Amino acid sequence: MSKNRVFWLPALLILASVSLASCGGGEEKRAVRASEASVPVRIEKVDKKPVHVSYEAVGTVRSRLSSVLSSRVMGQVLTVRANPGDRVGAGQLLAEIDNRDAQANMSKANAGLSEAQNALQEVEESLRAGEAGKAAADAGSALATSTYKRFQALLERKSVSPQEFEEVEFKYKAALAEAKRAEQALFATHARRRQVLDRIEQARAEVTNARAFLSYASVTAPYAGIITARHVDAGVMSAPGVPLLTIEDNHNYQLEASVEESHLSRIKIGDQVPVGIDALGQGEVKGVVAEIVPSGDPSSRSFLVKVRLPMSAGLRSGMFGRARFAGEQHEILTLPESAVISRGQLSGLMTVDQSNKARFRLVKAGKRYQDRVEILSGLQAGERVVVEGLDRIQDGSLVSMAE
Repeated sequence: MSKNRVFWLPALLILASVSLASCGGGEEKRAVRASEASVPVRIEKVDKKPVHVSYEAVGTVRSRLSSVLSSRVMGQVLTVRANPGDRVGAGQLLAEIDNRDAQANMSKANAGLSEAQNALQEVEESLRAGEAGKAAADAGSALATSTYKRFQALLERKSVSPQEFEEVEFKYKAALAEAKRAEQALFATHARRRQVLDRIEQARAEVTNARAFLSYASVTAPYAGIITARHVDAGVMSAPGVPLLTIEDNHNYQLEASVEESHLSRIKIGDQVPVGIDALGQGEVKGVVAEIVPSGDPSSRSFLVKVRLPMSAGLRSGMFGRARFAGEQHEILTLPESAVISRGQLSGLMTVDQSNKARFRLVKAGKRYQDRVEILSGLQAGERVVVEGLDRIQDGSLVSMAE
């Protein structure tokens, strides 16, 4: 091997290593530039916004009209024709009580009315006869009076004897007495007629009372609704005031919610209130404030507010419900729900720092307002947050505002 070849061999090796080193550095720089390429995302600058913070009150669904049916007479329960869950119509027969005493009273009252009406017929006949007798007596009295006056004139002229005049005078006085007797008899008949009419009114009142007493033995539905409880069975002895059945109007329900006194001033009759009934699973319905009970509970400092509910299939008394009343206006930090990252029980989001790099941060989320979430802590007004494109970045990613 020549000396020249020995000299150039190390030189060639050094040049090759330098060339390789220079090529490797370029690739690393290109990799760094590629890693620092920004990812387009949508960024929102956080700011406080005014919202109406609602107040939620829990309560129980109850029917606006509920009645405990009982008997007004004492007697044995013969039949009970309704069970809990049965839908009944107004006036429908629900239970029967032994009514033999009431039927006897009814028969007695009808007999008394019939007797009084027959007595009235007799009095009417006597009245007609008395009026005819009075008319005849008045006619006889008028004739006797004219005869008496004529004979009195004749007696003054000595044309009749005193004996003839006395006979005429006697007939005159007898006719006047007969007319008086007929008038008194007619007056007595009228008085008797009034008495009989009073007896008829009394008898009719007794019939009405007996009919009402008889109706008490039949317990009917006061309105259309649903039977919610049955308290007795056939054979039980019933007494006035003892519950037999419970019925409620199943077309008019309301939520009776307990509201703290500090929120009561913002609630008015007629306000529309969103109401959620968990058992129905239909989301919120629109209720209307129908009543605010004026007296509160001194122990809890709360008042009962009744919210009328719209008709809904499956709604029943006793169901749990929530009423959301309008509250005061507050300024809070909110973000779209898409900006919040949930990791188990923790919530976080991606903030954007001054170097436009995404930084993961834990925050405490609060209530939801439609499609936005309240941020209670972990974030300040004026900071920037990634609200769209979270699936394309990670902590430390360089980001830019998407067009």
